[in-house]
Order: sequence, then C-alpha cells, then structure tokens
Amino acid sequence: MEPTTTMAAKAAKAGVRPAGWLGYALATTLLWGVWGAFAGLPSQHGFPETLIYVVWALTMVPPALVVLARAGWRIRREARAVAYGLSIGLLGAGGQMVLFYAVKAGPTYLIFPLISLSPVITIVLSFLFLRERTGGLGTAGILLALCALPLFDYAPGGAPQSYGLWFVLALGVLVAWGLQAYLIKLANASMDPESIFFYMTASALLVIPVALAMTDFSQPINYGPSGPLLAAATQVLNAIGALTLVHAFRQGKALVVSPLVNAGAPLLTTVIAIALAGTLPGGAKLAGIVLSLVAAMLLALQPDDNAPA
Repeated sequence: MEPTTTMAAKAAKAGVRPAGWLGYALATTLLWGVWGAFAGLPSQHGFPETLIYVVWALTMVPPALVVLARAGWRIRREARAVAYGLSIGLLGAGGQMVLFYAVKAGPTYLIFPLISLSPVITIVLSFLFLRERTGGLGTAGILLALCALPLFDYAPGGAPQSYGLWFVLALGVLVAWGLQAYLIKLANASMDPESIFFYMTASALLVIPVALAMTDFSQPINYGPSGPLLAAATQVLNAIGALTLVHAFRQGKALVVSPLVNAGAPLLTTVIAIALAGTLPGGAKLAGIVLSLVAAMLLALQPDDNAPA
C-alpha cells in the first residue's frame, strides 16, 4: 500500500488530477444534450418561457437539498464565499432573463450561435489569470470545439439583419455565461461544490419575481401536463447538469471542460433531433457534428496534467 500512496502523493504534488472531471463533464453533456432536445416542447404547448424559468429555478431545489444533506448541511457563509456564490448564480439567471428579451428582438439563428461562443471568455480568463495550460491534443480539441459551436444553430439564407438591441443583449449573455463558468472554476479553489450549488439555487429563486413580472398573464397559458409538468421533467435535467458541471470544473481545467460541454451538449441535442425527425441535417450542422466528435475525442485523450500549451 505504501508505494501506491507514495505515487499518489507524488502525482498530486506534480499537479496531476484524477480523470473524474471527464465523467462529470460527460454527465453534464448527456443531461444538457437531452434537455436541449426537449426543452422547447412546453413553450410549443402554450407554456411561456418566463414560467419555464420559474419551473427551472424550483427544480434546482431538490438536488441542492440532496447535496447539502450529504455534506451535513454545511454552507460557507464568509463574505467571499457568498460573493462568489451569488455572482455565479446571478450571472446564470440574469443571462437567462436577458436572453428572453434578445430572442424577442432579434433572430434566434444569429443569437444562439453568438451565445455559444461563451467558452472563449472562459478560456481566455483561465489562460490569463489561472495559468491553465493544456497539451497539443487539448489545444486542437478546444479550437475545433469553438469552430463547431456556431454551426449547430447556423441558418443560412435568412434575411439580412440589422445589428440593433438584440446584438447587444446577446453579447451580454455571452459575457455573463462565459464569466460564470470562469467564476465556478475560481470559486472551487476556496469553496466546496455543495455551497456553490446552494448559492446558484438561491440566486435562481431570487430572480423568480422578475420572471413573473415579465410574464403576460393576459394571454392563454397551458397549466396542464404538457405545460408545467413537462417543463419540470425537462428542466430537472438542466438543474442536475448544473450540479455536475460544478464538479467538472472543480476537478478539471476550465479551458478544457467549457468547450467540451458546450460543444458536446449541442451535438447530442442535434443527434436526438435528427433521430426524432428522421431526416439528416444540412451541411452546417453536419460539419458541426463531425467537428464536435473530433473535438470531444481529442479533449478526452489529452492527459490531464500541467503540460505546456
């Protein structure tokens, strides 16, 4: 047992981390990929997006209670932890609220490819301030993932669009979600994941009044099983995926985890949509699928060490 312990200690000292981050990252990819394929169904059945947000915030509560119970109900309460936790939560929830306005003001086929580039913010911040590096395979995987992201929502042939308020709002969401991922990684250095997820849940609940105020209750709303119940069934995947993402950032490098998840989840969503529709995607989406598969393989094969870029 002693040689094994000594090897583990030397590995930890050398900065080598266990491959557990990959499992959490793939779990997030699976959960968010399935969620993305069915997330739009409640709104198609007459349940507003703002109320879907309310349901999502409420679905954050059960996994938060489970992880807190396993951690002995211990929550970091120092000012720094509260600031990190609320910043992470409000960036995510606030970005979602801004996105509601953006999709009403502009074309979704341009907004979502733009937002999908949020890992660029995470990668740059992690490279500059956390001194994170990766090897040749990881670098190639990151570049391919970033190239693949916009292709999943690319819709050629659309009418020319003026870059007005929607463009500014979409940039705001991009920055918010990219900064959120960076802060999750940063907070993991001084906080446990249970506390981070608790503050993410608390922040999501705090924004519920804003979502309700944005809801037009004068319009018909579907309160049947295909409305809030269907939203809960899909959004719980989103909530659990947020929890596994926190663990992925805790054990892995942000500049690797972020592009892997943000390319892999749309990939899975696209594959599910293809299977349900029974038709092949266009050239852009097909190219995105191929690039994502190659990127995911390269990121998974890259040794998780401190090798220089």
